[in-house]
Amino acid sequence: MRKLIVAAFISLDGVVQAPGGPEEDPSGGFAHGGWIVPYADGSGEAMGGVFSRPFELVLGRRTYDIFAAYWPHIPKGSWNQGIADLFNGVAKHVATHHPETLAWQNSRALGPDIAATVRELKRGDGPDLLTQGSSDLVRQLLATDLVDELRLLVYPVLLGRGKRLFDEHAQASAFRLEESKTSSTGVLITRYVREGEVRTGSFQRA
Repeated sequence: MRKLIVAAFISLDGVVQAPGGPEEDPSGGFAHGGWIVPYADGSGEAMGGVFSRPFELVLGRRTYDIFAAYWPHIPKGSWNQGIADLFNGVAKHVATHHPETLAWQNSRALGPDIAATVRELKRGDGPDLLTQGSSDLVRQLLATDLVDELRLLVYPVLLGRGKRLFDEHAQASAFRLEESKTSSTGVLITRYVREGEVRTGSFQRA
């Protein structure tokens, strides 16, 4: 059984929209696209090392289109060629109503019942499944209790509005902090692993 890992750049108030540039996703009048760029520290570490092990991508259609317009066109010798080679080569499972338009190599459509399809993928053999961006899809996966691990890069910024990673439909669940460190620019790099049901208690004495 393979794991489903959600990897995300996230603000202090939970926004994940358009972290890499103004052109990524200006929907809803979002005016802060590119909010992670000032916090780059030149270390070359991407997503807390999440790309260091084999993976397959699980993507929403908007994120897929952004990636497909960018990663296949990275010139040889570019600073991000390593990630481009990874993304171009791996299998990509995409939530879409138009599978015939998935032109990026190694792309395939998730079935109409996304939760059921992802659950079946998890039961199969192969590398772990990794989401990038795809906030609408991730919220569906959280609501159906399919997420095994969260890799969150938490940026020291409040954005006020924009698409958020978590909403009221997320399945209540407990996670265990496995790793955390802080970049030189104040980005908190975390890894949380699923740990069963939410436990509760009381500080009141009987």
